[in-house]
Amino acid sequence: MPTAMKIESQKKSRPLPDAGDSAQPPETGRERRQRVQAAETCLAVLKALAGLGGRASLTAIGAAVNESPAKVHRYLASLMAEGLVEQDRGGTQYALGSEAIRVGLAAMRQSDPIRVAEPALVHLRESLQVTSFVAVMGNLGPVIVRFEEPSLPVTVNVRVGSVMSMLWSATGRAFFAFMDDRRQVEALALQELAQAPAARRALLDNEDPMGRLRAEIRAAGCAAIRDTNLPGISAVAAPLYDYTGHVVGVLCALGASGGFDPDPQGPIALAVCAEARTVSASLGYRAAAGS
Repeated sequence: MPTAMKIESQKKSRPLPDAGDSAQPPETGRERRQRVQAAETCLAVLKALAGLGGRASLTAIGAAVNESPAKVHRYLASLMAEGLVEQDRGGTQYALGSEAIRVGLAAMRQSDPIRVAEPALVHLRESLQVTSFVAVMGNLGPVIVRFEEPSLPVTVNVRVGSVMSMLWSATGRAFFAFMDDRRQVEALALQELAQAPAARRALLDNEDPMGRLRAEIRAAGCAAIRDTNLPGISAVAAPLYDYTGHVVGVLCALGASGGFDPDPQGPIALAVCAEARTVSASLGYRAAAGS
């Protein structure tokens, strides 16, 4: 067979290349790990920028993630390409970009304290066999908006929609002690104090009932009561904070006083406070160092 015919025959008999033949070779385990590590570092840089107030220098960001400025600059360039970071006109500061703001706004829209607190209510109910609920501040006082009962519920005359006492319930006391805007809570508390019988007023400090009560609750980190709101019922309540540091709700657990220990250092109070911190973190709250 002539040479030209042999070549032509070989061309015809050779199988056509598969679409996958021109693709890159399969990624190795080492390459995959490097890619994951790069993504983690990139996210760490973005989180560090957010933690520095949303605007910082290259040196400050590098120090926050413990990486060299040169390395951090490469990741910032990638984040800028995606609109997650922007650089000011002087080129000395980096700031969160428009896409980061869009992501943050979407997360904020989902930060509903009632929805976010639901797993905490269920966990308290199941692990401690206590009644648990979330309350928000209404015009007339704290209002229960989500309620969970154990298999053997404690008989209490409160349900979703119930308005709790500002001064005599653990829920109201938590709002009273931890809300930064005190005008409404103090007005309601003073009104209740004026209407309370002498036996109830005697439970508070005679010289400074409001100030002393607030200081004690804040020192304990939660509000705890025994039989002050409903006879035979004890409760512990802790505040829920949003990303701005404002109190947006209160998480409360209650039960029959005979089997419910409201000690602020007891297991129930510690569990309620831990769940409240978890919910607050999910709402974007970051506690100050040492708090």
